[in-house]
Amino acid sequence: MRKILFPALIIVFYNSLNAQAPQNWFLLNQNDGYNGTAANQAYELEEGKKGSTVVVAIIDSGVDAEHEDLKDVMWTNPGEIPDNNKDDDNNGYIDDIHGWNFIGGKEGNVNHDTYEVTRLYSKMRYRYENAVESKLSKDQLAEYKLFKKYKAEVDKKRDQAQNRLDRITESEAMIISSITALDKALDGKDLSKENLDAIEAGGDANLMIGKNMVLEAISMGEELRSIQELKDAIFSQFNDSKIRFQEQLEYAYNPDFNPRTIVGDNYENLSEKNYGNNDVEGPDAIHGTHVAGIVAAARNNSTGMDGIAENTKIMSIRTVPNGDERDKDVANAIIYAVDNGASIINMSFGKGFSPDKEVVDNALKYAVKNDVLLIHAAGNAGQNNDRSDNFPNDKYSKKKLFGPKSCKTWIEVGALSYSIDENMVAPFSNYGKEQVDIFAPGMAIYSTVPGDGYTNLQGTSMAAPTVAGVAAMLRSYYPKLTAKQVKKVLLDSAVKSNQKTILPGSDGDKVSFSTLSSTGGMVNAYEALKLASTIKGKKKIKASTNRA
Repeated sequence: MRKILFPALIIVFYNSLNAQAPQNWFLLNQNDGYNGTAANQAYELEEGKKGSTVVVAIIDSGVDAEHEDLKDVMWTNPGEIPDNNKDDDNNGYIDDIHGWNFIGGKEGNVNHDTYEVTRLYSKMRYRYENAVESKLSKDQLAEYKLFKKYKAEVDKKRDQAQNRLDRITESEAMIISSITALDKALDGKDLSKENLDAIEAGGDANLMIGKNMVLEAISMGEELRSIQELKDAIFSQFNDSKIRFQEQLEYAYNPDFNPRTIVGDNYENLSEKNYGNNDVEGPDAIHGTHVAGIVAAARNNSTGMDGIAENTKIMSIRTVPNGDERDKDVANAIIYAVDNGASIINMSFGKGFSPDKEVVDNALKYAVKNDVLLIHAAGNAGQNNDRSDNFPNDKYSKKKLFGPKSCKTWIEVGALSYSIDENMVAPFSNYGKEQVDIFAPGMAIYSTVPGDGYTNLQGTSMAAPTVAGVAAMLRSYYPKLTAKQVKKVLLDSAVKSNQKTILPGSDGDKVSFSTLSSTGGMVNAYEALKLASTIKGKKKIKASTNRA
């Protein structure tokens, strides 16, 4: 039975996207009828050619390094001896075999964390919770206004979460009551249309609701084998929904929650680097493992699915909890990736506030200086990033008179669906003519999850690694191209389209796809490799370029 959603009095069925597109659609192209990367076709251009190894750092929630489709493509630190509790390569991190975990400590790992707005509110609360506005100085008034803004946001989100939780709980009780009444009326008979039609509900409102719900399900093609199966599906769906809002109340928007003591660092010391542990999977690695598979799950091994890039090693840098990532951790993750040989960094995360943006900016500058390409997900709020903040981003907060104003090796990625019609842009994707560079597959993406599993997930989090995978192909077959050149190739080779598409976040307004990003196009590995073959690389190749 497919997943069933039960809001209020009706049944809404989730139609699996996988039924409408093949599992590997993101590897296909428009000639196949999908907005894929054309990665499979692109390999025809490089047939017989041996590529060099490329290291892609996945800054995320963690990666299952033992997954059947990832274990052979994980980066392994050549200077480290496993499990000897020594920092053999003297890089400051003990036993960092497949990467590092900046949100763990000696006693375990951070799973849940707050959102950044909650942390900002909590930090200022002791100063301004009982402040008298008329007695504040000019400088204090400016801070007080920010405090009120943060408090209002947190209070609003907590109220919304509590209201949604209450409504879900009420709906669950009502629907279960209706199904129980139906079960009693059926008296052991099968869940068939004939048996349901024979039931006279009379004035029993619960029985009428239960009967109509199941008849609606049957009319939509659902195979309902028993009342118990129906109840199990209801409980499961409601439980998933309740957990989401319970976690918002307990963790994300709880100003009294602070898991940072687990890490054991001095968080206020932004220059501190040597903290964390070597558990690169962590307690919830679904997101990061899925991202890693898109980039480089072993190809042509008759197992699970194929990633985009061959000749690629995945470095896992666990930085993103269930909540907002912290600027200090992001900066250190970028620096770790650069120092340990990554030439591409994928960042499928983001938030609306960045109080320590400068430390992240400094890490970005370090990556640019060391010829590293940075690929970032545009976000899933259906918003225009030209008008709304989404951090991290390529705009430096502090600008020198003659220095760079933005990160020159940064690519911001929006999400496509498989459809080539007006639904080509994922309805949740952020966009922006200035702030988003390119679009890539991000809906119904089938990839790896922990425990040798596979599933469909969606988000710009999935779109970014499709670009990272294509970038890895370029850096493998054309290693003399610099990060700036790879970025230019990816953007210049984007397949343009003037297709009218529904504007994300709107009530169905249609705009030209070309207006939603700086390129007006979608990533295409085939066109990118063709273009790369015509460009003279500017990078000087050393005897050993990457630590694989």
